[in-house]
Amino acid sequence: MRIGDKPKYDFYTIFIFLGLITIGWLAIYSSVNVETYSSIWDMNVEYGKQFIWIALALLLIVIILAIEPKFYERFAGVIYVVSMLSLLGLFVFGKEISGARSWYSFGSVGLQPSEFAKFATALAVAKYLSQLNVTLKNKKHLLIVGGIILLPPLLIIPQPDPGSALVYSAFFFTLYREGLSLWFLTLGLLAVGLFVGALAIGPIVVSISVLVVVVVMYLLSRKRKHKKRLAPPRKWLYIITAFLAIGYTFSTQFVFENVLSDRHRNRIDIILGRVEDNKGIGYNLNQSLITIGHGGWTGTGLLKGSQTQGGYVPEQHTDFVFTAIAEELGFVGASAVVLLFMALIYRLVIMAERQRNQFARVYGYGVAGIFTIHFFVNIGMVLGLLPTVGIPLPFVSYGGSGLWGFTVLLFVFVKLDAHRMSYDH
Repeated sequence: MRIGDKPKYDFYTIFIFLGLITIGWLAIYSSVNVETYSSIWDMNVEYGKQFIWIALALLLIVIILAIEPKFYERFAGVIYVVSMLSLLGLFVFGKEISGARSWYSFGSVGLQPSEFAKFATALAVAKYLSQLNVTLKNKKHLLIVGGIILLPPLLIIPQPDPGSALVYSAFFFTLYREGLSLWFLTLGLLAVGLFVGALAIGPIVVSISVLVVVVVMYLLSRKRKHKKRLAPPRKWLYIITAFLAIGYTFSTQFVFENVLSDRHRNRIDIILGRVEDNKGIGYNLNQSLITIGHGGWTGTGLLKGSQTQGGYVPEQHTDFVFTAIAEELGFVGASAVVLLFMALIYRLVIMAERQRNQFARVYGYGVAGIFTIHFFVNIGMVLGLLPTVGIPLPFVSYGGSGLWGFTVLLFVFVKLDAHRMSYDH
């Protein structure tokens, strides 16, 4: 930073952050069902722990903002390697909680390294793409950046924690901004569509549909090229495309049965309507919908929601904390939270676009993508539109690792943005 230059912090983003952690703490306070509310410093209850973690997160922000912005670029590779080693270490030293070996245990405190791996990956992607002569049009460079992005989910899925692994799809948007062909995103969406379709209506129906689409595309292409007197389309390309799509479609059942855990399979079955179980695995989702509906337009009031205070939504303070907000603050309060997240994501995109430095821009888009995936998937889960995959709502859901991970992710970008006028590559 040059002498005389002052950092220009984006206070819109900071105010949104403060608003979200405040709403989150109140929702956690309300959703923790204890007969006698104790001190907010009480580490024996969740809202007491969260208050301590928020206080430490604010201290963490001070440390982040005190570090020179060049540090994050210079040590991006080291941070990434350390993060990957921490994920590997879980297979030996990790503690199993709720069927997943995703935590290191330090007495009564747990640390989930996957929450920090997102930050490390965003840094590593930004570092690599900002190097001289690196371009996504080069196949070698594309494979390397793809490897950087795919390594964390490959280490996270076996824990098993497919929800955390899903977040890395956010980097598709980052790469698209940096020149990745839209075909890659299209192929990704088609893969998801074929997977869901095969489970919902069966691989045979989907395969027939694929054949029809490929044949129609071939005939249309042949007709169009005939009119323009061009060489006819290559049949083998369409044959290979159909073969791969059908093969992938029939492989979905194997993946579903052998890769996903029982709890994730059951939740997907419920979302797809293949199983109805409102008293078993579907209980949480059913109670979530009842709780949201009970809030009405204006809500029941803080600490007055019968569903929330009665503890009808299991572990409501974590991934389903949005239901407590919807019941006690109603449609108005829930909409305010949604608007805050939309404003945060919009602000992050604006900040990313105004960066003069490619490292900061790429990192900013990584941050925006990660928050977008977390927001849409979490809200989709509690509304029953997506399977329950264990993705928290940033700054709102209970958890120290999640809160600190999101805080580091966001405020490193706030720091880079504050020095954008003087931070040169």
